[in-house]
Order: sequence, then C-alpha cells, then structure tokens
Amino acid sequence: MGAAGVALAAAASHGGDTLFLGSASTMCLAHAPVLLGLYLGHKAFRTATPAALVLGLGTIIFAGDLVARHYLGARLFPLAAPLGGMGMMLGWLLVAAGAFFGRREI
Repeated sequence: MGAAGVALAAAASHGGDTLFLGSASTMCLAHAPVLLGLYLGHKAFRTATPAALVLGLGTIIFAGDLVARHYLGARLFPLAAPLGGMGMMLGWLLVAAGAFFGRREI
C-alpha cells in the first residue's frame, strides 16, 4: 500500500492528474502505516484484524476507482469510490471500537 502511494504520487507529479492520482496516493500513504500497526498489534488488539481487512479493502476500492477514472476514463463499478470511502470510515470506527473492548491476553 505504501509503495502504491509513492508510485501514485510520482505519477501525479510527473504530468498526471493530481485530482485523482493525488487523492489515491494520499489515501494509500495515510493508511499504509495504520495497516502495519494493526498487523504488529493484532495479538493484543481485539478489533485489529477486522479493522485492517475493512480499512485495507476500502482503501483499495477507493484508490482503485480513482486510478481507473484517470487511466481508463471509467469507474471500477457504480459507486465504487463512495463504497471504498465508507469502508475506510468503518475501518477507522473498528479501530476506535478496539479501545472499548478489553485487551487480548497474549
């Protein structure tokens, strides 16, 4: 996810569309460290696995739709970006919900 974010930033800065590619890059780069942190803490953090799955999938769908719009001139599927955005929001809510559940015993 981090590598994709850097690649998209490079594509946007070298003559690409900063609206689509820049936004896709931002989302990938913002969520890559969170996914790494969720992976590293998944044994102690109850909601880490579902949060990472939902957050990662939402980011892939959202960024993928923006990249498809830039390079293909069409969406991945109808309402892909809003669905991906909702997935990212749900993923963050799952991260926040982890604060309300007890820690796992390691």
